[in-house]
Amino acid sequence: MSTQQPDDDDVYTHGHHESVVRAHASRTAENSAAFVIPHLTPGVSVLDVGCGPGSITCDFAGLVAPGKVTGLDRSPDIIAQATALAAERGAANAEFLAGNIYDLDFEDETFDVVHAHQVLQHLTDPVEALREMRRVAKPGGIVAVRDADFHGMSWYPAIPELDEWMDLYQRIARRNGAEPDAGRRLVSWVQSAGFSDVAPTSSNWLYATGQQRRWQARVWGERVLHSAFAEQALEYGFANPADLARISAGWHRWGSTDDGWFLIPNGEVIARA
Repeated sequence: MSTQQPDDDDVYTHGHHESVVRAHASRTAENSAAFVIPHLTPGVSVLDVGCGPGSITCDFAGLVAPGKVTGLDRSPDIIAQATALAAERGAANAEFLAGNIYDLDFEDETFDVVHAHQVLQHLTDPVEALREMRRVAKPGGIVAVRDADFHGMSWYPAIPELDEWMDLYQRIARRNGAEPDAGRRLVSWVQSAGFSDVAPTSSNWLYATGQQRRWQARVWGERVLHSAFAEQALEYGFANPADLARISAGWHRWGSTDDGWFLIPNGEVIARA
């Protein structure tokens, strides 16, 4: 694979269906990047790679002002949404650009903090992406990454359709050349990218109240039917419409339980440049 533009060939398993973007927009620095917050002090410069709709990025902007925060995503439509969010929130020190994680359009040693949340799991070459993130980090600066670990997820009660969902997600992601169990591999990838000062942590997302269960069930119940996940499942011949309908119904059945539990573990790494 060329190291110049592999991003053009990478397939994003989730896509940008409204249900996906809505879920990503619920993420905040507090619930999704708490391990980075101690490093975000006024005046620090930040690059948020794979920023999505910009909710975490705008939180960063508030923490480092008057420092500048740059959000980067490969989708111009998502960049437009993030730009609108920054305007709505008055985050004048945040800017959003379309770009390629493998070929960042910045000089060497530009940023104090380079951050990527739930990005490496979708890449065909996460180590090369980390090398590029390291290139644009200042000496003594940090590269901070966080990714879920799909096979580490656990749920209750046992619902066969959720087992089907996990198997299908694994097959689709791996067909795309990605690594859905990224969380457990972050230390290895960061070391392979040339970092020696590596601080690993982990944290969870938990859906175990009625409101949380209903939210998670709506998100995945819809994504299974309508997002790029559904399109790829059908295109690759891994599922048919009846399969997807059954899995979606299983998500809603789980969401209607009174005692349901869904745990998503995330690996985290702070790597010093």
